[in-house]
Amino acid sequence: MNKSYSSVETAKHSSMNSPRTLRLEIGKIRRTLFVVGRKVAVNLTSCAPLQSKFFSVKCSPNVKCQVLSQVQVGNSLISQQPIGKNTVLLISMEAASSLPNDSKLSVKFYGDKSENLGSALLHLTAVEISLDVDTDRDGIVENNNPNKASWKWGPNGHGAILLVNCDSETSYKKTVDYEKEEISKVSDLKDMSKMILRTTGPSELPEGYKLSLHISQTDAERVRIFRSRSSKQAEATLQNMLLSLFQKEYPLVLNKKQLANEVPYQGGKNELVFYVEGLHFPDKDFDGLLTINLSLLEPAGEGFPPTPIFTDKVMFRVAPWIMTPNTLRPLEVFVCSTRDNHDFLKGIKQLVKTSGQKLKICYEYMNRGDRWMQDELEFGYIDSPHHSFPVVLDSPRDGDLGEFPYDTLLGPDFGYVTRNAPRKEVSSLDSFGNLEVSPPVTVNGKNYPLGRIIIGVSFPTTEGGRNMTKVVQDFLWAQKVQEPIALYSDWLLVGHVDEFLSFVPAPDRKGFRLLLASPDAAYKVFRTLQQKGNGKAKMFAGTNEAVSVDDILSDKQFQAENRYVQSCIDWNRDVLKKELALDDEDIIDLPVLFKVDNKENRALAFYPDMVNMLVLGNNLGIPKPFGPQVNGNCALETEVRSLLEPLGLNCNFIDDFTSYHKLLGEVHCGSNVLREPFTFKWWNIEL
Repeated sequence: MNKSYSSVETAKHSSMNSPRTLRLEIGKIRRTLFVVGRKVAVNLTSCAPLQSKFFSVKCSPNVKCQVLSQVQVGNSLISQQPIGKNTVLLISMEAASSLPNDSKLSVKFYGDKSENLGSALLHLTAVEISLDVDTDRDGIVENNNPNKASWKWGPNGHGAILLVNCDSETSYKKTVDYEKEEISKVSDLKDMSKMILRTTGPSELPEGYKLSLHISQTDAERVRIFRSRSSKQAEATLQNMLLSLFQKEYPLVLNKKQLANEVPYQGGKNELVFYVEGLHFPDKDFDGLLTINLSLLEPAGEGFPPTPIFTDKVMFRVAPWIMTPNTLRPLEVFVCSTRDNHDFLKGIKQLVKTSGQKLKICYEYMNRGDRWMQDELEFGYIDSPHHSFPVVLDSPRDGDLGEFPYDTLLGPDFGYVTRNAPRKEVSSLDSFGNLEVSPPVTVNGKNYPLGRIIIGVSFPTTEGGRNMTKVVQDFLWAQKVQEPIALYSDWLLVGHVDEFLSFVPAPDRKGFRLLLASPDAAYKVFRTLQQKGNGKAKMFAGTNEAVSVDDILSDKQFQAENRYVQSCIDWNRDVLKKELALDDEDIIDLPVLFKVDNKENRALAFYPDMVNMLVLGNNLGIPKPFGPQVNGNCALETEVRSLLEPLGLNCNFIDDFTSYHKLLGEVHCGSNVLREPFTFKWWNIEL
């Protein structure tokens, strides 16, 4: 059963309940429509004849009157009452009318000797009108919630939620649903939010009165409204209807071309169901809040447009796009198949099989050699009390894999969003290896239950630095619920944050560890090897690039380059410690060495970057580093195992050397993971 709020309770909480001014004329009958729960104010002093000293009021039993005056009056208004300088009659009605004009009120005016100077008559028709949404966010559209016209964050907050209808219910000539101005399938209705017009009153309104639904011109770019023509009965039978009949059953009411539209008054006690469709995510110029208005219009006379005498409002907030961190349960892993990545795919398949997820392979006919699945897209989701579904954010990089998010992922209950930028503004930092999100954290008493987005940008003092394009940054910041952190990543040749950081689950402390690439940790491993007599052991043994531990430790230029890299990572380490409230015990330094490219003067991993890993629960897919062999074991793999396995993590080293590392990427760059959404509801965040 729908929750209901009384008109009295609503009046206490709503600024929309100030009395409506009504003017009476002597010797004339004024007919008006009255909304139950509201008051009408009649200034008797202004409409009284000049000689008037007294007045009296008679009305039908269901009409209540109260006088506001500078003159004290008795309880009954039937007897003559003195008129003050500003005597106002407040009129209210507590029940809807059965017939038009079935309630009456008359006001008589008197002079000094009680002579009758004239009277004014008022015929009233009372109706109950309420435009309702799911204000308390429980999936039910309650009746006349006093907070329906506002939004408040938090577990004790209020305000209805609207999804962007960004999936696609059609398979032929696929389009995002919000690009169509009609409802083509019954399944599309669940992507929209219900809004119900509840009315009680006579079978029809008095002549000339009508109800109008309207939105602002600004909001009309971001919302679209359909209505159910024949109420609840239609919904159960629509599965078998033809498309043309279906569209007639759910006609479009409001859009950017139609800012206002009359809606039918159905008489008696009735409900008219609307379906509200979100068209745009929050962004730089849009805070996500939308207001929809319902007005009762009164005829103003022949040749004049009707005037509003009552307006009810509801507010929606568009659900944000939410990213999912490594600590959430993986559902499906995505990779590309190319002619040269057999060893990589073999390792990924085994890891996914062990972890129990689905594997989706994008074959070469579609990827055309573009293997960077992480860089092309980022998985997230949108959520409301009545429905949720995953949404892929398509990067503006638009490589040969560029059509994959739209052509393959977009579909029923799988949404799509992108932000386009001029090609000249797009850099490597717009690839989504440069877009990560932390697990949930609490920072200086402020809770981030959905974690915080992490992006890489140019250092403020770097001339000619690269940055993530503004339209993408604006979009990320506008979602609010995962307040972004900007790190310095332009020191890298590729420039992605996933080259020096990752998050893995942990059974203690904050429930995760931050992994950072560390040249210092790598040099410690190599110095230890040298001290134990393993200086001749070689990196990349058996290849033309083989180099010994002694050679690495004796290369002064190489050491200088890695001191520089370590200083860049340490800068980011300090930012992350502050912005995620991390202690050193929450951070694990993985041994990774870098080299600086002479042309670009930017760094890239010297051997496969083990931080750039695939995280599937407790199973990790780590780039195989091909480090020095000691007693038949890779010293770098042994070190990483010693750091991660005590956390209950399983280290699986995957050969990506030729097919990814040589092309300036690693395991994480070449894969992507669809994960379960948070159980925490974003609207309960305290902002």
